[in-house]
Amino acid sequence: MNLQRPPRLSLAQRGFTLAELMIAITIGLLIMAGMTTLFVKNSRAQAELEKSNRQIENGRFAAQLLSADLASAGFYGEFDPTVLASPAAPPDPCSLDVADLRAALPLHVQGYDNAGPDLLSCVDDVRAGTDIVVVRHTATCVAGIGDCDAVSAGGPFFQASLCNNPSELGSGDTANFYNLEITDGALSRHQRNCTDPAVIRRYLTHIYFVANNDNPGDAIPTLKRAELGESSGGVLAWRIAPLVEGIDNLQLEYGIDDVGGVADGRADVYKAAPGGCGTPACAVESWRKVVNVKLNLLARNTEPTSGYTDAKAYQLGRNADGSVNRVAPAGDAYKRHVFQATVVLPNPAGRNTP
Repeated sequence: MNLQRPPRLSLAQRGFTLAELMIAITIGLLIMAGMTTLFVKNSRAQAELEKSNRQIENGRFAAQLLSADLASAGFYGEFDPTVLASPAAPPDPCSLDVADLRAALPLHVQGYDNAGPDLLSCVDDVRAGTDIVVVRHTATCVAGIGDCDAVSAGGPFFQASLCNNPSELGSGDTANFYNLEITDGALSRHQRNCTDPAVIRRYLTHIYFVANNDNPGDAIPTLKRAELGESSGGVLAWRIAPLVEGIDNLQLEYGIDDVGGVADGRADVYKAAPGGCGTPACAVESWRKVVNVKLNLLARNTEPTSGYTDAKAYQLGRNADGSVNRVAPAGDAYKRHVFQATVVLPNPAGRNTP
């Protein structure tokens, strides 16, 4: 007789107990919390790295931009401005009068130490205690040639004469050696053959300064440039162009070729305020002797860093009295870095080289 055995009950576990589920969930939450914390820290570190990279890039770009323009200071094509008489006093760089532009030609650079917000009429929102520098030169390219803007883009324009006839170089009057005019219709200088018109270059006056804001009210200190150009109807006007945001301070020292009255194209002494020598005539002569410039830039992050306080003091060259120019700690949450460069001005320096 066959007797069927009853099926054996399986003793294998078919699920998790509530306690086990609670433990697994807790462990998962702990792992998730750790991963979230790590992700947040990495994100913050990445954000700080990006801000630091942007700060370094802005500081370097500002130094390169200023250096490039300063290196062109005093370039007037074939014209040598050393033959020009000095103006009676440092000219107003904001003047729109052509006669004043001509009088300012011998001063390839002109600066203002620790400028106030209302010092110059053509710039505004100037950051207190920062320097202003004026750079004068012509474009290195000829108008309408290659990538250079055409004459139709507007002046002012500069022409250097190479013609030795009695009405130009042969006249002995330096006013006839060149043309500086708002429109090209008034240009009348010639090439060496005294027949072909002399080349036309755009005359540039750039005023660099640090503004409190990039856009009104945003509190982002910004390196800006006032540019002289022609507006509609052949009238000169100033245009303000923001260049590099996050530039907190600009301080300059000017190398003057002035030892023993013998010019050799090398800086003998550095001054933060060459124009502060007592008389207008002395100020003009000091500016004419500038052959290089030391740049001191303080770049600031455009965004604050949580938990950070800037307690550092920064040295930005020297003051007019020769003392160290020390910028006190800001005490805010913005990180800063100093950038420095020395720029040789090859045009005035080369003219002084024996």
